[in-house]
Amino acid sequence: MPRRRQAVTIKHVAADAGVSLQTVSRVINNEPNVRPEMAERVRGSISRLGYVPLIAAQRMGGSKSRLILSINDRDRTISGWQNREGTDWVDQMLLGGMLTCSRHGYRLILELVDTHSDHIERELLGAIGALRPDGVILTPPHSQDPVILDLLERQGISIARIGSRTPGPGFSLVMGDEGAARRATEHLIELGHRRIGFIAGASDYELSAWRVTGWRAAMAQAGLAADLLVPGSFDYASGWDAAGELLAAGDPPTAIIASSDQMAIATLDRARERGLAVPDDLSIISFDDTPIVRFATPPLTAITQPIAAVAALAVERIIAEQAQGDLPHDPVSVDAELTVRASTAPPPPERGRG
Repeated sequence: MPRRRQAVTIKHVAADAGVSLQTVSRVINNEPNVRPEMAERVRGSISRLGYVPLIAAQRMGGSKSRLILSINDRDRTISGWQNREGTDWVDQMLLGGMLTCSRHGYRLILELVDTHSDHIERELLGAIGALRPDGVILTPPHSQDPVILDLLERQGISIARIGSRTPGPGFSLVMGDEGAARRATEHLIELGHRRIGFIAGASDYELSAWRVTGWRAAMAQAGLAADLLVPGSFDYASGWDAAGELLAAGDPPTAIIASSDQMAIATLDRARERGLAVPDDLSIISFDDTPIVRFATPPLTAITQPIAAVAALAVERIIAEQAQGDLPHDPVSVDAELTVRASTAPPPPERGRG
């Protein structure tokens, strides 16, 4: 049997370069307090021996782990995977986060945590203890969870909170949800719609209320009644029920804005069940703009959220805070865009402004 090649370790590099383990670690971590000629010697040994730095080596001498932990909602993420409904939020977050981490020599790791679990502290402490990340990215609803925020603050970890303006530790990154809902509503009003329904997202997400506020503001500015509001939970089933309730109203909407793509697809299916054509009889606008709405029939007009850009900014802020210390924690907004497709059109003539 052939003998397995012995793995090259940091000790081999140190011996080959004739330096200490701490010096090799400093070179690996691009720390400034190493003489250029010594750093070049260490890099030469790393290249010659084919050494791949390990996390343990990067942490020697109290150096940073160069790991960023992203925590996402367990139930909704796993449900999307199991049902093959798509997890574009996670995909886009990993896209922006991983590419940005790679440019800085960092690694991004995804963990799923149930925010309603009785063991949330144990889960988090286990992950933090095993990985010792330099920073954590929290997505809704974790980004507003006081238990999670308090635990991370006690650990002295940089915190990027996406989709939350709740006062607390870390810095907040939002995607202009209120303004996006307002733009979506204004688009429908400009087309001539006067009865515009809104399916809200889960109540434990701060951004759900922001979107309702944006819809109400646009309706009020146009002098229209904002009386067609139904709660949902971001999933297909809640969208189906909510759309059914809206379409069964005495004076039903000619347009519906749904706070997620799953609920928008459910609205499209519900409309067809009732014999309504989209967009001739009913216009639909969605939030998120994942592939399922782009390939729907008709393709749905949607709010395109800059998830990758926000995740990239979260990584940049964490790395900057590690290098410079505390940064200003005022909320930073990366605005979403309205992508107009074939699911919105003027309402039927008898129900328009004329």
